[in-house]
Amino acid sequence: MIPLLAFNDNGIYCEQANVYLDPWKPVKNAIITHGHADHSRWGHQNYMTHISNVPIIKHRLGDINVTGKEWNESFTINNVKFSLHPAGHIIGSSQIRVEYKGEVWVFTGDYKTEDDGVSVPYEVVKCNTFITECTFGLPAFKWTPQAEVMCNINNWWAENKADKKTSILFGYSLGKAQRLLKHLDANIGTIYTHGAIENMTNIIRPMVELPPTTLITRETKKEDLLGNIVLAPPSAHGSTWIRKMTPFVTGTASGWMAFRGARRRRAIDKGFVLSDHCDWFALLESIKATGAEKIICTHGYTEVFSRYLRELGYDARTEKTQYEGELTENEKVADSEII
Repeated sequence: MIPLLAFNDNGIYCEQANVYLDPWKPVKNAIITHGHADHSRWGHQNYMTHISNVPIIKHRLGDINVTGKEWNESFTINNVKFSLHPAGHIIGSSQIRVEYKGEVWVFTGDYKTEDDGVSVPYEVVKCNTFITECTFGLPAFKWTPQAEVMCNINNWWAENKADKKTSILFGYSLGKAQRLLKHLDANIGTIYTHGAIENMTNIIRPMVELPPTTLITRETKKEDLLGNIVLAPPSAHGSTWIRKMTPFVTGTASGWMAFRGARRRRAIDKGFVLSDHCDWFALLESIKATGAEKIICTHGYTEVFSRYLRELGYDARTEKTQYEGELTENEKVADSEII
């Protein structure tokens, strides 16, 4: 029997509807979970995604043919019923529910269960088969609550200000940057931004209330930055753009900062463990809540995680994809270096 969703060279395919979910090669019809580059790629003829993700992928992909859907809005293609549900990963991120002849599959894309105050919180969707990421699918990954991490970041900024140094904080231009911005204490000083982050934040501002920011331009003097904080993408680290800001202190917000040595290898002064993905415990809780009997593990520690699920009694297996989790701009390091 042909499965409702199958993995092939182009992506995750629903043959009955002739639709792909987050395909990595150009196809005719694509349903997109969110705006990160490994899940929303250029070249598809028709895009469908959540309405709040439309301006984001248009900004990233240019002139595309895209249709926006609301949360829980059902749409049927050749008798297959689809709907989008909040994934909590970044703003506009969706899980895709697929139903045909009483069988329900859910593709999560990327997701997290902690409410970040920016994206619509994760929603449990009951299903028979659950396709889950496991970017951080090792028991050593257990996240500290966001409020505590952001308190540490704001204290770090305040200490750097007292030392008359600029704080440079690295995070993805889409998702992580807006999450950090939402919870930075603007009473400490001015929040400056790299152009990539400023441009993406301006796309998102109509959807989320965020503190004011100041774009760094050629006219910005390093004296203007002293004591203030700069949000920049990881790709800016080590660039001439950064070197002109001395004296500064650097920090990175990423789940990979839970690895011993990751901060040192990337020549970062301070690491903050803050991820837009589930930790080990949230992954297990999410899977249990769906009621699914079959679990398909993609991108991340798939072998370890699926083996553990089988020990718990699930019908679990792995599938290869071209999704990268948080690896796009952050390195993955050896298991022996986990804290």
